[in-house]
Order: sequence, then structure tokens, then C-alpha cells
Amino acid sequence: MNILVTGGGGFLGQALCRGLVERGHAVTSFNRGHYPALDALGVRQVRGDLADRDAVLAAAQGRDAIFHNAAKAGAWGSYDSYYAANVTGTRNVIDACRAHGIGRLVYTSTPSVTHRATHPVEGGTAETVPYGEGFKAPYAETKTIAEKAVLAANDGTLATVALRPRLIWGPGDQQLLPRLVERANAGRLRFVGDGNNRIDTTYIDNAAQAHFDAFEHLAPGAACAGKAYFISNGEPKPVREIVNALLAAAGAPPVTKTLPFRAAYAIGATCEALWPLLRLRGEPPMTRFLAEQLSTTHWYYMGPAAEDFGYKPRVTIAEGLRRLEASLHPP
Repeated sequence: MNILVTGGGGFLGQALCRGLVERGHAVTSFNRGHYPALDALGVRQVRGDLADRDAVLAAAQGRDAIFHNAAKAGAWGSYDSYYAANVTGTRNVIDACRAHGIGRLVYTSTPSVTHRATHPVEGGTAETVPYGEGFKAPYAETKTIAEKAVLAANDGTLATVALRPRLIWGPGDQQLLPRLVERANAGRLRFVGDGNNRIDTTYIDNAAQAHFDAFEHLAPGAACAGKAYFISNGEPKPVREIVNALLAAAGAPPVTKTLPFRAAYAIGATCEALWPLLRLRGEPPMTRFLAEQLSTTHWYYMGPAAEDFGYKPRVTIAEGLRRLEASLHPP
């Protein structure tokens, strides 16, 4: 098939492009920049902005399916910038599907759409965990609007599905692990709370596999059509254990210090007030949303994904850590 991947130059995006090429599909990636790694895979690249409707429609012409993976992520930035990328961009992708008769849309969402302050989630599914409310971060709020739009677009001619992978990690990560390592090496990393709250994570190959499994089952009237699914390794662990395991794989020192939730929340509120006031650059080290996320238990039940489209994590956390270490410290 001829498939469009939005955001193919990112961590998950490259894994999606690689897997689709390996499966024999012709892949085009819609990116803001240009990526030599995609050239090496034989992926055609189209540069453009998701908020540019004409650019999205042009990139989608002649495609049979779309993997809409691109988004503006992070814990800081203007609401308008998140809305343009995540909401307007997603609506443009849906419009492109309608305009060109594209029948399948796989959307990369996030568990953050269900965020509710310090409310823990233990073994939750999309059916049992409601959408969040009172969001303190534009990322979570705009991704919620976008996911709802994707699911509402599902009908007899366009089959849609939304996947919510939790904390993706593994070889090739240029975001999560480098930040952890940098802060750990500088002695600036703390667990919010005691670090014993259990969380789900997802090895990169498993996150991509979930997208392929859903895509292969997706069709009008399919069990997964018009529905959202949490995706993870299905191995919830204390945040202290998984963070220190990732740091160990990278050869960085472990985190031992903690910060009480109330203190972290207060620091986050202060940072949110000072950053725009003083026109500080970059993301603040803490926000209220981050304090809530880092201190709360979040793990999910993979049963619905297994039942509806056969998703089963193929790489365990232990094996993923071995692969990560090998990629960072080749013989």
C-alpha cells in the first residue's frame, strides 16, 4: 500500500516508517524538517506544517492509509501552538482522508488524555478510565480534543483507531533518556514522592508493533474501529526501578533523592508564573502537570488491545534494557 506517516522523523515515527517499509509498503513522511535516516530507508519526504491544510491535503493525495503520529509534545508552550499542531493538524488529516477517499487512519494519542490531578490508574482500560478534566497542560488538553475528533470521524468509509502508548523508550530515543541522563549526571534529578508509584512504559518496538497490529485489523465495522486503546509493555514497575534501570543502561548514576509532592507542585506553580514573566527560554524544570504525572500510579490493562487486534508485547523490559545498553555501548 501507499502510506503517509506524519512526523516520520521522530522517535516513534522512524520506527513506524522502518516497519512499514519492511512490510513492503511505499511510505511517504510528512515532516517539518528533513531526515537522512528516512532517506536511508527509502522513505519519500514531504516538508510542511500540519496546520497548513493545503499542504496536508497535497501530501495525502494518492495514499491508501495514514498513520497520524506527528504532534507538538512537551509540558510547556503557548496553548495556540499546541492547538495549531494537535487540533488543527488532526482535523486537516481527517479532511485529507475524506477528500481523497482514504479508508484507514491510525492515530497516535497519549494516556495524558485521561489525566486527572493525582488520581491513580491501576489496570485501567479506555472503557473504565474517562477523559481527564481541568488540564494544567495544553498538550493533554489539545490531544484530548484531537483524539475525540479522530474517533468521531469513524464511519462506513473511514475506519479510525487511537492508540495511547505510555512512555516510549529504547534505542534511538533523543528526548526522554538524554534528558534523564543529563539531569542525573548533574545531580539535578529527583523522584516526586517516594518513587514507589508504579507506572507503565513501552519499548519502542512494541509501540510500533501495536500500530501495525491495529492497522492490519482496521476496517469499517472492525472491533477496533472508532475506539481508543492504552498501549504498554504490560509490565508496570515502580518509577524508581524503571528510571534507574534506564540510567544504568546509559552508564549514568542512579537517582536516590526525593522531593515531596507538595514541594514539587509549588515549584511547578512558581516556574509557570516566572517563565513568561521573565521571558525565560526553554522548558521549566517542573510544572504542576509534571508533578502530578511523576508522583501518580498509572498502569493499564492490555486485554482490549489483545482481544480486538492481537497486540502482544514482543520485547520484555529486561530484553529492551539489554538492547538499549548494547546500542549505547557497542562492543
